[in-house]
Amino acid sequence: MNQINKKEQLKKEIFDKVVEYFTEIHLPTICAPFVEGKTRINYSGRVFDEKELINLVDSALDFWLTYGKYSKEFEQKLAEYLDVRWAFLVNSGSSANLLAFYALTSPLLKERQIKRGDEVITVAAGFPTTVSPIVQYGAIPVFVDMELETFNIDIMQLDKARSSRTKAIMIAHTLGNPVNLKIVKEFCEKHNLWLIEDNCDSLGSKYDGKFTGTWGDIGTSSFYPPHHMTMGEGGAIYTSNPLLKRIILSMRDWGRDCWCESGIDNTCKARFSQQFGSLPWGYDHKYVYSHFGFNLKVSDMQAAVGVAQLKKLPAFVEKRKENFDILYTDLKELEETFILPKATPNSDPSWFGFMITLKNGLKFTRNEIAEYLESNNIQTRSLFAGNMIRQPIFDNMVKGIDYKVVGELPNTDKIMNDSFWVGVYPGMSKETVEYMAKTIREFVKKHD
Repeated sequence: MNQINKKEQLKKEIFDKVVEYFTEIHLPTICAPFVEGKTRINYSGRVFDEKELINLVDSALDFWLTYGKYSKEFEQKLAEYLDVRWAFLVNSGSSANLLAFYALTSPLLKERQIKRGDEVITVAAGFPTTVSPIVQYGAIPVFVDMELETFNIDIMQLDKARSSRTKAIMIAHTLGNPVNLKIVKEFCEKHNLWLIEDNCDSLGSKYDGKFTGTWGDIGTSSFYPPHHMTMGEGGAIYTSNPLLKRIILSMRDWGRDCWCESGIDNTCKARFSQQFGSLPWGYDHKYVYSHFGFNLKVSDMQAAVGVAQLKKLPAFVEKRKENFDILYTDLKELEETFILPKATPNSDPSWFGFMITLKNGLKFTRNEIAEYLESNNIQTRSLFAGNMIRQPIFDNMVKGIDYKVVGELPNTDKIMNDSFWVGVYPGMSKETVEYMAKTIREFVKKHD
């Protein structure tokens, strides 16, 4: 038997054992019966089978630890799924946001380059890493208020937020619900602004039939376990702009000018025959740097898990929609008590969670109902940072210099004080979702 055949035979034997391991060890836990009040209902989590384990073991056996065949396959398949020209893996959704913003600070963008002191329109209710890159670079976030039913940016505030220093809008599609992209995109085109879509909670959502994350100049995704699909840690950044593609690759990979893949040299066929800056003529192109960049790559083992997960993504998206619809139907009778989530007009959300906002004048608080659900083994979450400018990190920032606020952000404060959400992830069964709705109704009935 030759070496190649021996390798494949051994792999088959190992993979057969992997399937056996999944069946004997993981599957009983996955298929365990649901017991009301005793089985913990997490807001989200990983959903997998033996295929992820086989890919992971296959990658480990090859022992190619950095960017490799699975990384390349994942990037290609994700780009095809989203119908964009390029998608690039990074080590987290937060890194994807960091890279997306910093790409717009490249001097290669000339007059459209974001510089320190320039302004970026965003929202205060969300996850910090949508805002962190703006602040870390030295640009000025300009916070506008939210809509309560869609929990997305209030598009009526855009004109008030813009100034002569505004260069971009960087916003997330909250909990899978798309931003009103028609208005936001038209605003950006009218004023020559960049648009970064933080799509980390919304992979698979569509607006006007087109995937979120693909309307703007750059989109980002997260593959942390609670998200729409996972590879453990990991994220992606995507674009159809050739210049942004060049900048993103450079900044992701230490800021280098060279575009050779890992382990490959001289793709340009001019490795030692070019002039760069005031370096000696013919300086090794592998070590020429055109940006101050990072190292944000993932391992090929992570990508191997992602390849298997990506094939499941369409089914994951449909299950999220199904679970959301069950919750909405079962809680619709409580519309006098709660503001229930509404899909943005002309959108088809891939829901990340089910947001509930208490109306004014109730006999209970957000924390009281959240604690009741938690005591019944139903995990809840607030909308991340709430009103971010009330977080301790803003204590040493100077309003008007380090950040700006349009108005008083009343809806943002309402979300901070009176909103919570529960999960709809595809690992939930129909009886699980119905139990969550029943428990919420029981609490409200006790406080009538």
